[in-house]
Amino acid sequence: MRVSAVQMTSTLDIDRNLRTAQRLMDEAALDGAKLIALPELFNRWGSAQDLRDGAEPLDGPTVTWARDRAAHLGVWLVAGSIIELVEESDRHFDTACLISPTGEITAVYRKMHLFQVDVEGTKHDEPSLLLSGDEIVVAEVGELTIGMSICFDLRFPELFRIQALRGATVAVVPSAFTAVTGRDHWETLLRARAIENQMFVIAPNQIGSSSPELSWHGHSSIIDAWGTVLAQAPDEECVITADLNLDTQRETRERLPTLSNRRSNNYQWPDAQVENEGV
Repeated sequence: MRVSAVQMTSTLDIDRNLRTAQRLMDEAALDGAKLIALPELFNRWGSAQDLRDGAEPLDGPTVTWARDRAAHLGVWLVAGSIIELVEESDRHFDTACLISPTGEITAVYRKMHLFQVDVEGTKHDEPSLLLSGDEIVVAEVGELTIGMSICFDLRFPELFRIQALRGATVAVVPSAFTAVTGRDHWETLLRARAIENQMFVIAPNQIGSSSPELSWHGHSSIIDAWGTVLAQAPDEECVITADLNLDTQRETRERLPTLSNRRSNNYQWPDAQVENEGV
């Protein structure tokens, strides 16, 4: 299947953001993409209060727009994520929707791991804004089976291993990976998740600066099950496209059967006290 990842710079201007996403989606569809993935919070970026003010329900204007665009183009769409409104709360969900070529929402994933960082003057505290999701989501997309995740989830290999064991052949990681952390960690983590689970990885990322405080790493990537980078975006708003060869993936899993050689009976999680102490 031919797939695309959209790289863009989202700001407070929702209309501008959606116009950019539409232009790049049109370009991907014209190039034959059957699955298109948008980055995290593609519709709006800003301060925590800006994001609260822009929270929408899943039947709101952004997801309705995404459903219309998927149906118009006849493609599967991972609508990266939006801030999903939770009524009567000052915390909401960071939510990605999988939309079918007929415009139906077929899966919903709410970001499980919330970003906290204080590095080189860059500070983020998502738990002050967001609620954590609690469901691992694997969904069928034509001949593919995708595992859904969002950005900071990339640092938690347990999530992707469970997706692989549930049959996922592709991990989709809509992101707004920061410039500070991305330069050292982005590609390494993407390739690690691909290699250890022998899955394709589609990772659309934000690029540039959404505000003086928010700068993104870009380098949106599509990676195969061997860990080879099939496509990587330059430092601009653009779309990247690659063909996913499932026969090659099956051959990789047969010739290097790491998933089937797991010793699950020997694995035990530390007890809660030890785990919480970070040992």
